[in-house]
Amino acid sequence: MLVNADFHIHSCFSMASSKDMIIKNIAPKSKLKGLNLLGTGDAFHPGWLDIIEESTVPTAEGIYSSEGMDFVLTTEVEGKNKIHHLIIIPDIDIARELSGKLPSKNKNQDGRPKTQLDGAEILDLVRQYDCLIGPAHAFTPWTGMYKSFDSIYDCYGKKPDFVELGLSADTFMADTVSELKDFVFLTNSDAHSPWPHRLGREFNQIELQDISFSSIKKAFKKRDVKANYGLLPNLGKYHMTACTKCYKLVDPIAAKENKMKCSCGGRIKKGVDFRISEIADFKSPKHPDFRPDYIHLMPLAELIATVYDKGVTTKTVQGKWQKLIGEFNTEIDVLINASISDIEKIDSNVSGAIEAFRNKTIDVIPGGGGKYGEILFDKAPKKPENKKIVTLDNF
Repeated sequence: MLVNADFHIHSCFSMASSKDMIIKNIAPKSKLKGLNLLGTGDAFHPGWLDIIEESTVPTAEGIYSSEGMDFVLTTEVEGKNKIHHLIIIPDIDIARELSGKLPSKNKNQDGRPKTQLDGAEILDLVRQYDCLIGPAHAFTPWTGMYKSFDSIYDCYGKKPDFVELGLSADTFMADTVSELKDFVFLTNSDAHSPWPHRLGREFNQIELQDISFSSIKKAFKKRDVKANYGLLPNLGKYHMTACTKCYKLVDPIAAKENKMKCSCGGRIKKGVDFRISEIADFKSPKHPDFRPDYIHLMPLAELIATVYDKGVTTKTVQGKWQKLIGEFNTEIDVLINASISDIEKIDSNVSGAIEAFRNKTIDVIPGGGGKYGEILFDKAPKKPENKKIVTLDNF
């Protein structure tokens, strides 16, 4: 069976997460998105595990269901050097036991616990319990594994189970790194709120024998991810090297020459694009035979907001979103499966935006420094001063 899965979200217990990130909100909104399987996130937090047990029913091995949405236990852990790791856990009993064994001072306060264990130590610990593990948003400059290591094996000591690419990278970028040729790539939302433009903004289409933990494990081993869906990487807020204060895009060489300090006084952060170029073995991607398609998309509400120049949570945008969902059942169906002519009957402006995505004819002002990129479609390009790339000559 082909399943749409998002393995990485956060609960109401994680720092900077919405208080609405609880099962009764997440489940119905994930269904409207078109997801079939969702990671719970934060599964080392005792309070969140209590809510999961109270709000769901065990329906299969390692699967907990609510309102027709299936959940598998997942968590993100911040290890040594502030590197983030994504863990998929067989069941609640194991989650509770591992939570007790993880040396962490904040695991009862924050859904994303911090520990001084390094990647190899975390891998060895969770593998004792048959968990799956890999780097979360592997290339992200603040907390990605490749910010500190040039090789995934230097971090983990042995091969982890997958690599999560993150919002600022895609398969075409990651497959320039030769050591990743044997890895399953995951694309997940890392959602902190239940809004439909957050949940499932990136997801995986994966072939499973059934929805169970053992089937997920087998699918990763067999590399049965059939498609990755995600943002254009230059829409990611860490794609380009940029200032974290004024968001100017800065030439990486100029940034290094100026000790990563911007002319505004802010700190410059190395972008995913440049970091991958530093560790890449190939100028263009070399995809292994099993590598599935990477299909770029954008959350429907954000598309509508861009087209109509309105806030994503305004009544205008949400009303148009609801109308399209009412016609085509799920957001994924609108973005991927519905014919452009059928969408055009509902909203010709939005149909043009979706067609541009499908035809790869959109223009983007890239993101960086903590600010998301901007889609232009067929609008006249905006040229704000702080968007230009700064070089040594004009730093």
